[in-house]
Amino acid sequence: MKKVLSIAGSDCSGGAGIQADIKTMIAHGSYGMSVITVLTAQNTTGVYGIAELESSFVENQIDCVFTDIFPDAVKIGMVYSAEIISSIANQLKQHQAKNIVLDPVMVATSGGRLLSDDSIEALKTELMPLADLITPNIPEAECLCGFGIHSRLDMVRAAKKIAASYAGSILIKGGHLFESADDFLLIQDQTGSEEVWFPGVKIDNPNTHGTGCTLSSAIACNLAAGDKLKVAVKKAKAYVSGALSANLDLGKGSGPLDHGFELTRGSK
Repeated sequence: MKKVLSIAGSDCSGGAGIQADIKTMIAHGSYGMSVITVLTAQNTTGVYGIAELESSFVENQIDCVFTDIFPDAVKIGMVYSAEIISSIANQLKQHQAKNIVLDPVMVATSGGRLLSDDSIEALKTELMPLADLITPNIPEAECLCGFGIHSRLDMVRAAKKIAASYAGSILIKGGHLFESADDFLLIQDQTGSEEVWFPGVKIDNPNTHGTGCTLSSAIACNLAAGDKLKVAVKKAKAYVSGALSANLDLGKGSGPLDHGFELTRGSK
């Protein structure tokens, strides 16, 4: 069984963060582990409180995982502060982590701010250089590249702008575009670069809480299983589409996905 670690925040409502990651890992047949960076009081309607953990305790969690059950892949989600970012980066370098997927979580689906102002530069300079793949959505990519993204052409420009100071691959998720839901992958590795489009059809489901967490975790699981990046992304997108199409409807706001849709399909 492949082992996958999520370094992220806790979502008490279960739709995003560590909880969504663990559900995704189970659905992919992986052994899921977690390092919690922050506790959030949130639900489908918003984020109502954030309690940051001490960076030394985050380090302790990472060390406990890597010295006992070494992960085949690492997904990084909500990191919140520059101090926690530095601690994570130092530990990942020390333990020589592999297959790192970074979801640069900045804003929740409900609109709540999930990254403090002083942390964006630390994210760019300390965590992004360690990642094999980063998976920003349109607003996050705009923050990283410094200009507005309104079209597929803008997505390509943004990926190349980010890639100019970053050695890993970039997946810009196009779900925020009005014209399509296509995702753009810019692969960068030792053999060169490649541009790949993943066509997407907008699914008529307002319940999208945790889609970014779920996608990045699914990619990490697929990389851990040995898939090449293009295949890992394609499979992950299919999984998220299935979880959305299951039309789970919970909560008063933007509800969660059905992470176990393949397990429960026969019982419905």
